[in-house]
Amino acid sequence: MDEKNIENNQSQVLIPPYFTFVWAEDQNGLIGKEGKLPWSLPNEMKYFVEVTTGGVVVMGRKTYESIPNPPLKNRVNIVLTRDKDYEAEGAIICHTKEDIMEAVKDIKKPIHIIGGVSLFEMFMDEVNLLYRTIVYEEFEGDTYMPKIDYKHFRVFQSKVGETDAENIYPHHFYVYERKKLAQPF
Repeated sequence: MDEKNIENNQSQVLIPPYFTFVWAEDQNGLIGKEGKLPWSLPNEMKYFVEVTTGGVVVMGRKTYESIPNPPLKNRVNIVLTRDKDYEAEGAIICHTKEDIMEAVKDIKKPIHIIGGVSLFEMFMDEVNLLYRTIVYEEFEGDTYMPKIDYKHFRVFQSKVGETDAENIYPHHFYVYERKKLAQPF
């Protein structure tokens, strides 16, 4: 993939822990259909693994249960659920935003919010990096990414995804940086 730095590079130094969002959306902001991705795009899944491996992934229960063979390997998995009796082998269970903040405050790794919608909404003010993949196609589905006020962010990296027999949809990887970094800790 060709890499293009939009505004040179990341201009601020982020010291972990810091929050990121990692997601893919179609050209209308659709991110899901009945708890699954509405498309198959191996390049995007590979990118997701590259971005999140070695870090912390925070997800809701439904997102966790949609993962084949959870937990995600080589990552700290945190699951948010209201169910006080919920158990997930290999994952840290949290019931509130405060529980999540407490669980991650001393982990010196990036904290990747990977869904669902309520978690994206919950951490909108704390997120410093956005890893956004746009799939240039329209799909049917029922779940949309919450609106992000992009005036608080700038694109500092952009990559055009390669299309081929397995990756039939044109797609683009963007990384955004918050202009004035949030200080959640």
